[in-house]
Amino acid sequence: MASGHRARVLIRAACLVWLAGCGKPEPVVKIGFAAPLTGDQAPQGQDMLRGAQLAIEHANSQGPILPGIRLELVALDDQRNPTQAVAVAKRLVADPDVVAVVGHLNSSCTMPASAIYHQARLLQITPVSSNPQISRQGFDTFYRTCATDDLQGPAAALFIVKELSAGRVFVLDDMTTYGRGLANELIKKLSALRVEVIGHEGITQGDKDFVPLLTKIKSLRPDLVYFAGMFPEGALLIKQRAEVGLAGYFMGGDGLFDAALIQLATPRAAEGVYLTTIGSDIHQIPTAREFVKAFETRFGSIGAYSAYTYEATSIAVWAVRQAGTKDRSAVLAAIKRLKDYPGLFGLQGFDAKGDSLIRDIGLFTVKAGKFVFLKAASWD
Repeated sequence: MASGHRARVLIRAACLVWLAGCGKPEPVVKIGFAAPLTGDQAPQGQDMLRGAQLAIEHANSQGPILPGIRLELVALDDQRNPTQAVAVAKRLVADPDVVAVVGHLNSSCTMPASAIYHQARLLQITPVSSNPQISRQGFDTFYRTCATDDLQGPAAALFIVKELSAGRVFVLDDMTTYGRGLANELIKKLSALRVEVIGHEGITQGDKDFVPLLTKIKSLRPDLVYFAGMFPEGALLIKQRAEVGLAGYFMGGDGLFDAALIQLATPRAAEGVYLTTIGSDIHQIPTAREFVKAFETRFGSIGAYSAYTYEATSIAVWAVRQAGTKDRSAVLAAIKRLKDYPGLFGLQGFDAKGDSLIRDIGLFTVKAGKFVFLKAASWD
């Protein structure tokens, strides 16, 4: 009887300890993440997520982000939809454990979401949203780790004129904040260089049949067709361009920079396509060697935006460590002190608008079914 009574006492004590533990969840600091994780742009969104995950893993390997507090990544799917992006932003803002957000991919998502983060005084670092108007809203909560389209567009224009000697250009865009903005920057520079822009039309994301449009463009005999948009539509344009026999060059921006573009378009149709990227070739940057090795060991091939997301997430973690507290205003104050951060692309910093001071633009072409880096591009 005595031994049975003792056992019951021990069981009750264990239950009380368990219940007490349940009543006090482990303290946590969260970094939010937002990108398209489903749908046609999921390959780029998932590659971004892997970059964020690796940054969190590296941060946790260095010990607690704050004494007694663990670090966690909260990833949400914005479905490349501005309305969903706002809903995602509101969810992240409503969680008091979230002290910074890394996202979004599309400028059309980042633009409206940035207002939500700003109102909540929550740090936002976008790895790749490149429309320059986002940082001109005056939100001191907004930062980005990539170059902007007022650099990318002119860089493409100079390449078109000086390297390809194209005198007649037809411009397409996907009518998003990113696509239309990039197209306008390109046209502005082409006009300054006295290149004839023989047409500018928009398509809609999700459209599949571009044969009538490409047939019309073919009749105008352009030297080059430029598409400012994302890879799903870009792949179809490239494939159907070959089908209708539209000659001349094809070029686009960083939205095309995904291996899925080549597979969807077919390597044969994609051969010789040119594109610019909002940064240089990560494999050729000495300060990124450890990241490249770690990412390829953990996940395989590096996506177009994986490194930028790793950089953005690592900087968010740095700001939390510098703040020394789980307080959004303190994290914001900390990032404003960032200078010469030893990042993947060199010494990272931000200007007064939150734009990265590293403003590299890369030039790539498709050769034998792969993207091949040509050189760093000039925009002036």
